[in-house]
Amino acid sequence: MSKEITSRQADYSQWYNDLVIKGSLADYSAVRGCMVIKPYGFALWEKMRDQLDKMFKDTGHENAYFPLFVPKSLFEAEEKNAEGFAKECAVVTHYRLINDPDNKGKLIVDPEAKLEEELIIRPTSEAIIWNTYKGWIQSYRDLPLLINQWANVVRWEMRTRLFLRTAEFLWQEGHTAHATAQEAVSETIQMLNVYAEFAENYMALPVIKGVKTPGERFAGAVDTYCIEALMQDGKALQAGTSHFLGQNFAKAFDVKFSDKDNKLDYVWATSWGVSTRLIGALVMAHSDDDGLILPPKIAPLQVVIVPIYKGTEKKELLDAKCKEFVQQFKHAGIRIKFDDNENARPGWKFAEYEMKGVPVRIAVGLRDLDNNTVEVVRRDTKQKAVISMESLADHMIKLLDEIQLNIYNRALAYRDAHITKADSWEEFKNLLDEKGGFIAAHWDGAAETEEAIKEETKATIRCIPLNNPQEEGKCIFTGKPSRERVLFARAY
Repeated sequence: MSKEITSRQADYSQWYNDLVIKGSLADYSAVRGCMVIKPYGFALWEKMRDQLDKMFKDTGHENAYFPLFVPKSLFEAEEKNAEGFAKECAVVTHYRLINDPDNKGKLIVDPEAKLEEELIIRPTSEAIIWNTYKGWIQSYRDLPLLINQWANVVRWEMRTRLFLRTAEFLWQEGHTAHATAQEAVSETIQMLNVYAEFAENYMALPVIKGVKTPGERFAGAVDTYCIEALMQDGKALQAGTSHFLGQNFAKAFDVKFSDKDNKLDYVWATSWGVSTRLIGALVMAHSDDDGLILPPKIAPLQVVIVPIYKGTEKKELLDAKCKEFVQQFKHAGIRIKFDDNENARPGWKFAEYEMKGVPVRIAVGLRDLDNNTVEVVRRDTKQKAVISMESLADHMIKLLDEIQLNIYNRALAYRDAHITKADSWEEFKNLLDEKGGFIAAHWDGAAETEEAIKEETKATIRCIPLNNPQEEGKCIFTGKPSRERVLFARAY
């Protein structure tokens, strides 16, 4: 175990912070509650963003961009949405600074520069987008409208943690309009499935698809669907949400269309999004006490080659061979780096790339040239193997696929081992404290019961799984009748 990283067992929270900072993903900012995403962290986000963007476009969506500022009157138009985000809003009231006449060199807000209407810095974009859609939609011929935007949002969090909860973060938000409720619901579920496919096939992160309870829904939604993942400390993390908004926003912003029979009706809406918190999920679900472990499909670097030599004897020959590998790997579509930096020793490089979670490390020395072999080390298992230089790129493609699958299967085994049934209140509380994970338990469906359980245990209903088995039982808290189990967990 690296002495630079706090172990998971000693302090899971500090372990996570160590990995984010020392793995060069992000840094703290001069702005309280905000973060600086470093180049390596942003490269990881780009890999995630680009794959998701392709999946969105493959399902017919287009990208657009809407303003950062939302007039307060528009923000207030959908009351539940406004109420839900009101406590997290940053508000712009003035547009100019001037020199302070009483303290030279200092600036103060110009009292004469007060805005006629205050502007909300978007915590989410439904208001500004639906106000715009009013001018874009008149007829059924304009539907469906399938728009996504990549943007930043601000939610004024008091307790922050890098990637998981920051005052400003990056995300995508889809906002679609449809002619019928059935079309909108189908869109909502389709995008939930896109998120689940991305999480499992690219992030190697097993998720549970479900629907939120009324108390956990997105503000202004009729239904909120989600994917829930489990971290290595037994806590859940909401990895993505997709919302069926009904006609709530269309009515708030008077967005109507004429149907094929020339009758006016309000459109049906959805919104859906994932954010940079996915990077936090990736770190916590897979990494170990020596650093990051990144799935090959979204790792910024998939393979690094480190040359081993002393002095300059045959160095040119060694470099030439390594550069030959680089060309072979690039031709095979593998993201490769040849680290020929002479200012760092091989041992330091090994530790650095282990910390950064590069899936495969290849070491090539002068003796390897003579033997026509290389040493290959997997990051996920740390297994070493001596491999022939012949068809090395083909071998690497298979190895990267094997690593991707192994990381997923390891996370899946942990998740499945931490889904436990509880049939009594005492059993429920003991499981939360001793094992954690998802607890499948009966709930009477009452918001008051849900809140009471949360108040006493800090556990929330993460979701009601899709296609949930129907099962007669009694609520663990009230003893009242229940027809199905729901998944509880403590969560980020």
